[in-house]
Amino acid sequence: MVIDAQSLAGKRILLGVTGSISAYKSALLVRLFVKAGAEVRVIMTEAASHFIPALTLSTLSHNEVLSSFERAEGGLWNNHVELGLWADLMVIAPATAQTLASAANGLCPNLLLATYLSARCPVVWCPAMDLDMYAHPATVQNLERLQSFGNHVIEAESGELASGLSGQGRLAEPEHILDWVRHFFNVASSKAPTVGLNQDLVGKTVMITAGPTHEAIDPVRFIGNHSTGKMGIAMADAATHLGARVILVLGPTHLRPQSEKVSVILVQSAQDMLAACQQYAHEAHVCIFAAAVADYRVATVAEQKIKKQSGEDFAITLVQNPDIAKTIGNTKRSDQVMIGFALETENLLAYAQGKLRAKNMDMIVLNDAKQQGAGFGADTNIVTFVTENGSTELPLLPKSEVANAILDFASRLLNTKLATQLETHTLPQLLVL
Repeated sequence: MVIDAQSLAGKRILLGVTGSISAYKSALLVRLFVKAGAEVRVIMTEAASHFIPALTLSTLSHNEVLSSFERAEGGLWNNHVELGLWADLMVIAPATAQTLASAANGLCPNLLLATYLSARCPVVWCPAMDLDMYAHPATVQNLERLQSFGNHVIEAESGELASGLSGQGRLAEPEHILDWVRHFFNVASSKAPTVGLNQDLVGKTVMITAGPTHEAIDPVRFIGNHSTGKMGIAMADAATHLGARVILVLGPTHLRPQSEKVSVILVQSAQDMLAACQQYAHEAHVCIFAAAVADYRVATVAEQKIKKQSGEDFAITLVQNPDIAKTIGNTKRSDQVMIGFALETENLLAYAQGKLRAKNMDMIVLNDAKQQGAGFGADTNIVTFVTENGSTELPLLPKSEVANAILDFASRLLNTKLATQLETHTLPQLLVL
């Protein structure tokens, strides 16, 4: 992982460490924060000291690690109010079920929770526990309550757990937490119309289509368009920074994502792209259809290069291509978010609203092909978000910031859908999710 040494320059991060076996990962997290330019101070609970020594975290952070209200020598007071005012962001990683329950109910048994209750900075919780504890309605309710306070949550990831079981409950990997924090500060300092990071995409799968499709006429000619894939690729890079697993189904373009974490599936035609989407869509929590898919293809592709006949016109028969967004949208589950794109030149809102319903999308990102600074090949875009609740027009923005706005919408809607799903399931069903 390549870390920009200045990406968190000047940021002050207060790291809370609680008594989980995954507390050993806090050492790597401190190291990543410091390497990215942040100033880090650590508060750990007494239980956390059983899993990782304070000396390790003190050495890596270059600051004294605090664990109690009173210092061992001199009777000095560790001022939790001052700590809460000092930080730009408070990160609790790992956060145990006990600590989550105490925080959600305003209990204050230690320095860490006293600091949390007096903190004026944003707070993000990174839970870690066994899968049954994580899925228990009490834990789910505590996390929802913390979010209702305006706190953020980086969901636990799935994998092998200390108990020997396998499922969701692992602390998010330190690299994913770093990506979330970097993105949080980027959004906070951006003029993009995103409202913080109410939720996140850590541990989620995002499938994105991008670029044009080429429909063969003969071995050397094709029907295509001017799409470069810049918008979809920008979303793929932004989603990886949010900790998502990203599958990018990419049509023929010379551009590629900057992030090596993106899984790129190269395709040529609309039928190729549909086949790839059908293969991966069932894995995805979010599907975004940003590709400029050719509406038609040649009915019969010539096996040899078609030669020009002097004085004769040439005609080819076209047949409709499959509508990829509509085909996948018709299979959408209640726990999936699907977003389509529309590039129009007239009757913009009417066409976008029609596509929203016909393709079973949660949002259509509408582009006006006639506007300066929008459309194919540009580094900027002007879009309107069209949902069943209305439309929101964004100003001219870099495509990277438009990508952030789209993903912020997707993550908040996804978490709303998942929360609704949790409420309608019984405990035995919860454990299977």
